[in-house]
Parts: sequence; C-alpha cells; structure tokens
Amino acid sequence: MVAQRVRAARPRARAVAQTWSGVAAVLLLAEVAARTGLLPRRYFPPVTEMFAELGRQTTETSFWSAVGQTLQGWALGLGIAAAFAVPIGMLLGTSAVRYRAFRVIIEFLRPIPSVALVPLAILVYGVGLESKVFLAAFAAFWPLLIQTLYGMQDVDPVALDTARVFRLGRVERLTRVVLPGAVPYVATGLRISSSVALILAVTAELVIGSPGLGREINAARVGGATDLLYALIIVTGLLGWVLNALFAAGERRVLHWHPSQRGAR
Repeated sequence: MVAQRVRAARPRARAVAQTWSGVAAVLLLAEVAARTGLLPRRYFPPVTEMFAELGRQTTETSFWSAVGQTLQGWALGLGIAAAFAVPIGMLLGTSAVRYRAFRVIIEFLRPIPSVALVPLAILVYGVGLESKVFLAAFAAFWPLLIQTLYGMQDVDPVALDTARVFRLGRVERLTRVVLPGAVPYVATGLRISSSVALILAVTAELVIGSPGLGREINAARVGGATDLLYALIIVTGLLGWVLNALFAAGERRVLHWHPSQRGAR
C-alpha cells in the first residue's frame, strides 16, 4: 500500500516541480536583467526588492485593508452577477422561443467593454464601492450567462427522450436531466467570471479611485515607489491565482462524477 502511494505521488511531484521550475527561471531572469542593466532599474527594480517590499507590506494594516476592499468589491460583484445570470440563463436556455427573442439584446450588450461604463458608474453611483461593484457585476454577468445558456441547451437528446419514455414531467426532466448536464458549464462560467470580476474591481480602483489595491497601485505610481508598485501588482496576480485555484478545487470536488474531472485527476 505504501509503495503504491509513493508511485502515485511521483508523477504529481514531478508536475509540481516542473511548474515551479518555470516560475523560478522567469524570476531569476528578471532579477539578472534588472541587476545587469538590461532592464532600466528605475522602472524595473530587482525581483528580490519587489518581494522584500511585499514582505514589509504584509505587516501594515493599510495593506490588508486594501486587500479586503478589493475582495469585497470582487465578492459582491460576482455574487450579484451569479444571482442574475444563472436564473436568466436557465429561463432562456429552456425555451427556444425565449432565447430567440432575447438573443439580439444579449449580443448587443455583451461586447460592451465594462470600462466604457465608467462615466455612467461615476454619474450614478459616485466613486465609492457601488461603482466598483456595478462594473464588476456587469463584466462578470456575461460569461456566466453564456455558459449557463450553453449548458441548458447542450443536453443529451437521448437522455431527454429516455426521460419522456419514462413519463417524467417537465419539472422532473429539468431537475434530473437538464440541470445535472448544465452544472459543469455553470461551474466553468463561475471560474471565468471570478477572474473577470477581480480584473474589473482592480480596474475601477485604478480609474475611479475606489478604495482598494488598484488605488494603492496608482498612489505608488504617482509617488515613484516602483518597488511598492510591483509588489502590489504581484499581490493582485496572486489573488487571481488563489481565487482561480479555489474555484478549480471546488469544481473538482462538486463535479467528481463528471468524466472531465475524472480524467483530470
């Protein structure tokens, strides 16, 4: 049993080592480039200085306050988007008539860049949390809506015919056949929308000046603190990575029965 576990752990350890070796190589190249002058140190400090500043920031209350404000905007925006996108996607996806009736509206609104709505957000909500949440929710709404629509429409016709043969009612077909087939699409949509919501939350902080990491990044730029600037940028990247990893882990756990997850494992 122990030998089997060791053999099973080797490929995983090898994959982790390969992943982090690539990260280490990029960081080393960036460090050497900054130290040797290949990159202007005024605008690109060494990586060690960035992480040293990041370590100092973790002891500051203002840093964690900014992280919390960014996560607050992200969570509210994603939550509002999910509360509207999933029911609307289910409603439209279960009826070809409803889908055709609203398809033009969806295709018109979906390509609008959320940043283009910044003036509207400022006009209606000001420069506080509400504007950030509005932009994050608008941007996160569309990937989740489209994924839900695809999931509701991409149902195995054989399964539906089987349900009809067994005389399952409309509600039972929806809960036992359609929804289980759509859940993987919704989970993927949530993961994509999570990243989009974080991007728009930070963008709103940068452009509008809403409290959070984006505003701190802009303040570091204005003050010429490049090491702090890059440290905060690294934090936003780490937040995105951690949130994506959490959603991916939840997806594997909830959808352990799905063939794609069994294959991934």
